[in-house]
Amino acid sequence: MKHLFVLGLVASIACHSVQAQSSSTPPSINDKSAFITDLMSRMTLDEKIGQLRLISIGGDMPLTRLADEIAAGRVGGTFNSVTRKDNRPLQDAAIQRSRLKIPMSFAYDVVHGHRTIFPIPLGLASSWDMDAITLTMRTAAIEASSDAVDMSFAPMVDISRDPRWGRTSEGFGEDPYLVSAAARAAVKGFQGTSPKNADSVMSAVKHFALYGAVEGGRDYATVDMSPMRMYQEYLPPYKAAIDAGSGGVMVALNSINGVPASSNTWLLQDLLRKDWGFKGVTFSDHGAIVELIRHGVAKDEREAAKLAIKAGIDMSMADEVYLKELPGLVKSGEVSDKEIDNAVREVLSTKYDMGLFHDPYRRIGKPADDPADVNAESRLHRAETRDVARKSMVLLENRKQTLPLKKAGTIALVGPLADAKIDMMGSWSAAGVAAQSVTLREGMRNALGDKARLVYARGANVTTDEKIVEYLNFMNWDKPEVTQDKRTPAAMIAEAVKVSKQADVVVLAVGESRGMSHESSSRVTIDLPPGQRELLTALKATGKPLVLVLMNGRPLALAREQKEADAILETWYTGTEGGNAISDVLFGDYNPSGKLPISFPRSTGQIPTYYNKPRLGRPFTEGKPGNYTSQYFEEVTAPLYPFGYGLSYTDFSLSDVTLSSPTMKRGGKIDASVTVKNTGKRAGETVVQLYIQDVAASVVRPVKELKDFRKVMLQPGEEKVVRFTVDEDKLKFFNAQLKYAAEAGEFNVQIGLDSAAVKQQGFELQ
Repeated sequence: MKHLFVLGLVASIACHSVQAQSSSTPPSINDKSAFITDLMSRMTLDEKIGQLRLISIGGDMPLTRLADEIAAGRVGGTFNSVTRKDNRPLQDAAIQRSRLKIPMSFAYDVVHGHRTIFPIPLGLASSWDMDAITLTMRTAAIEASSDAVDMSFAPMVDISRDPRWGRTSEGFGEDPYLVSAAARAAVKGFQGTSPKNADSVMSAVKHFALYGAVEGGRDYATVDMSPMRMYQEYLPPYKAAIDAGSGGVMVALNSINGVPASSNTWLLQDLLRKDWGFKGVTFSDHGAIVELIRHGVAKDEREAAKLAIKAGIDMSMADEVYLKELPGLVKSGEVSDKEIDNAVREVLSTKYDMGLFHDPYRRIGKPADDPADVNAESRLHRAETRDVARKSMVLLENRKQTLPLKKAGTIALVGPLADAKIDMMGSWSAAGVAAQSVTLREGMRNALGDKARLVYARGANVTTDEKIVEYLNFMNWDKPEVTQDKRTPAAMIAEAVKVSKQADVVVLAVGESRGMSHESSSRVTIDLPPGQRELLTALKATGKPLVLVLMNGRPLALAREQKEADAILETWYTGTEGGNAISDVLFGDYNPSGKLPISFPRSTGQIPTYYNKPRLGRPFTEGKPGNYTSQYFEEVTAPLYPFGYGLSYTDFSLSDVTLSSPTMKRGGKIDASVTVKNTGKRAGETVVQLYIQDVAASVVRPVKELKDFRKVMLQPGEEKVVRFTVDEDKLKFFNAQLKYAAEAGEFNVQIGLDSAAVKQQGFELQ
């Protein structure tokens, strides 16, 4: 009853000034600008600064103290609280006990699912299916909003070309066009038709900016990049998310050309707000304002707070710097009232856009409606994640049609990741429960039933290096994730070989534990760990057909594995229904259609390897002498698996490219078409990819750039004409003066089923 009474008074409390403060007619709550202006006119400086604080639940302060801080007007939002029962008392503190009744907002890192975990973003990008990405984020938003979450710190759209970087797993790959498309799809999924909707959450795109280009692939390292490359290749995905309506931006931890992102006025004011017109709220990353001292650009916390607020950091995440230092900075005149007001207005406007002023309990609901069990099976969306997971897998090798497997005879399943529930979920698995995930072992049992015999051996630990195990377990503050089989490596391999000799085919699940592809998990090598390599070699020696199932959050160097395995299926981390989804593909109940969103180098020494590299004066050409060309003389220069690559259980052919005209006039367009045919014996999907090459320009341009793609389903023998429209916008680039324009001259249209094997036709822009 008390709760209903509070709900009934919310609008009145929010809309009407205290009579002693003002006798004027308060603005309507439906007049956003006037409503917020009126509210700010009644706020004290301390209350304004309070709105700029974002507190981590369980990390920054106890809940009892937090409620008191909220009641005193000293907290604007929290993150990491993910149940209605946790968030309701905090909202009560704001609405019932604080002076101005400004609602709290609640955020969480919902990156690829909330309670139902979908494939990691790198896997989602492998689907090349924007509807699947939207479905993933829409499902996550429905689940998160029903747990009282208002905002997700996602999508992560950092372009990543150095797979040593652990956070490669959180992004959508190496290409500006594909990552931008995924960014738009993700924002659409999170926010739905409006972030005000009770089943939507606000998106906060991250990490702004260039975080994926950290030096050496080391997390938190510096980024030094030319403006032209920045605009052309690394900035577009952030802008795509903002243009799609993302209400928030999380600012990166790295420095950019000598200036940390958290104090970078050019980045946050000139580019983000003036050039791009962003009107939403910006967040520092965790503790980033204090880190300005360690960056060496602030001498103390006072200067750090000053730099951050002036640069444009609205909400300070997980520290007390704004609370302690801003009052004194304003009093001294070093920070103006206007600078504080700008930040506060953006925070309040975002809360308004999330519908919290109209109903602070919009996503919290009534106590009577709280789920009896927040982890109840009925709250999961298993069918949706299984479908998306199947689309995310990439078939890398399939010699002698080893796959799909027959549901007959004896199948050996081996490997440290074959029965690892927590690893199926991947990094940043939000509120997902490991016990609810389906392992590959469970999935294969489900698929086989009594049709075939499944035998199992672990075969190896993920790593034999105890220091790495200690590191990975230290990262997980709840409980250790990596458990070691105490047997010797030799004993484990011997058992695996014995089991495999009984079988008709061996399925080997190898890769990384999820903590190895995570924030702060950069690697010096992207090889399989040595213990897993030894296991693979021993199983190859049995002479049995060998199917490699990879579970990893980054490209791995697989030159040896490619030679030894008969089939390789890249599954990434597939989520809650991963074991069932992988089994669907292994046994042919689903024909794989994924394509790589990131290139796979042959070795760590090839990094960075990406398809749209700048053209060179001395390029290496396959089949010609390599002397005095840009190449590595010890091994093949080209990647092991190129961007856009992926096989199917059927075969496809492409006709030559046909252009509607050999010339294009300014403002005009031409059509480029190919006929794609399923030449195999079963239905399947493939992705037809359009690339453009600028033959000669005022600056060095890439060898090719993805500009469009189509996912096509074909029955055996069926063919379809796929048409792409090439207009002037697809030819534009940022030149040395950062002018975005197309230059007259020759262009090549390249169409293929991956970035390397393409058909080409040229035209001229007049």
